[in-house]
Amino acid sequence: MKLALNYSPPAAALLDAGQIAIDVYKTTEWPSMIADAQRQRPAYAHFPFLAGRDDIGKVGFERVEAALAETGTPYVNTHLAPRAADFGVDMFADDAALTGRYTDAMLRDIAALTDHFGADKVILENANYDPNYDIPIAVIRPALIAQMVRETGCGFLLDLGHAKMSATYFGMDVFEYFDQLPLDMLRELHVAGTRYSEEEQRLVDHFPMTDHDWTLVEWALGKIAAGDMPQPWAVALEYGGAGPTFVWRSDPVVIERDTNGLAALLTQAHLVDA
Repeated sequence: MKLALNYSPPAAALLDAGQIAIDVYKTTEWPSMIADAQRQRPAYAHFPFLAGRDDIGKVGFERVEAALAETGTPYVNTHLAPRAADFGVDMFADDAALTGRYTDAMLRDIAALTDHFGADKVILENANYDPNYDIPIAVIRPALIAQMVRETGCGFLLDLGHAKMSATYFGMDVFEYFDQLPLDMLRELHVAGTRYSEEEQRLVDHFPMTDHDWTLVEWALGKIAAGDMPQPWAVALEYGGAGPTFVWRSDPVVIERDTNGLAALLTQAHLVDA
């Protein structure tokens, strides 16, 4: 299993200084970011697709194929995240007929990817409770996420922070939430710190790791080490980035501490990539 880190200029400086060690950088599909990252380490592309929003054309297959060729990225990812407003409802509307419409829209977009790349090369990521993205609460239920993975034959990208945020919204124990996800189809694992936003009155992610966030990582790595979940090809720490959205949350102190903390847990679990 490879240790990945969001590419950011502070991360690059830490890597140059020998203060962190990683296997690969996680980047967007942007050619400039891929080029910057690959000056130091191999990169892999994480695509911005949101299944159910008919947005594949915003990147296009040509650009996806170019990014795959440039980086050797093993999977094309998409988030399970239609937009409630596209269906003429608010995100809290929740009934069987509406869930069916969301499901059909997601299946349409996933089929476009699987028809082009094959189901074995596509992974579906669990979205999180997030009013900013207008993600319907129906599609963050773990049973529906599992249904989408089973029905399409795709792999599963487990985002621990997203699962924590969704479980908290539903008032569920996070480990009960995990148990309903398609963990046997795990292909990639994402790790990010969460914190409570007083302004938004909810958990938000891509922040420094907390003690509880580390507990979730230890749980996941323990399940993988025990053979209860497949070993994913990579575990990515999603802190830091490039551009104005991430410049204020790319603290080198945090990057060094959390990257080395994740590396230590991988070593303890005997999951370090050979």
